[in-house]
Amino acid sequence: MSSGPLDGSAAPKLPGAPSRRRRRPKPPPTAYNGSSGSTIELPVGHAAQVFPLGSSTGFIGEAFSMDSLEFMRWAAVHYDGDRFVLVVLFHLMGSQKPGGLIEAKHEDVAEALGYSRPHISRAFNVLEADGVLRRLQRGLYQLNPAASLRGGLREPQKGGRKRSKTGTGDRVEQLDLLREIMEDPDAPEAFRAMAAPGAKLKVCKEPDSDEEGKTAS
Repeated sequence: MSSGPLDGSAAPKLPGAPSRRRRRPKPPPTAYNGSSGSTIELPVGHAAQVFPLGSSTGFIGEAFSMDSLEFMRWAAVHYDGDRFVLVVLFHLMGSQKPGGLIEAKHEDVAEALGYSRPHISRAFNVLEADGVLRRLQRGLYQLNPAASLRGGLREPQKGGRKRSKTGTGDRVEQLDLLREIMEDPDAPEAFRAMAAPGAKLKVCKEPDSDEEGKTAS
């Protein structure tokens, strides 16, 4: 007969024995995991489907845009020698309405950024020449939806037909926007080129090699 502690500390553990770890308390409910508590009664023979809306409340300010990663990398290099264009581009990307439309005049952007109007106009001209931006009419621009696009519901143009049965507007569909651009005879050639299927961003100029520690001014 062997002797040992009576508290069971030396007893062998059986395989598959349940762990005695303390369970972590569940985190308190938040806006992301809480339930709204809404109940919807459906008619007999009907079913419901839950899906995310075309916009989200998880982003700061509740608005967001969808951006091409390749375009963002390209722009960082392409406009490295003219970084003010990047400042204007970044502002425009954050100023989109659903569908990529931007309602702003040059003087509005100049006032928002604290620069002169000629500086803003030059940056707009560069972006338009590269096919990133196009002018629809005075004070109304569109970023190329192949590069940057804000989702959500857009209101139809005045006199246009609403396709949405809810009457709240049309859901933005990127491929539909791109097709409309390709079929638009008034769309600038550079803008159409970036919107074309399988479009390739033009190669940036090679940086000067005689600069030390910096590849572009």
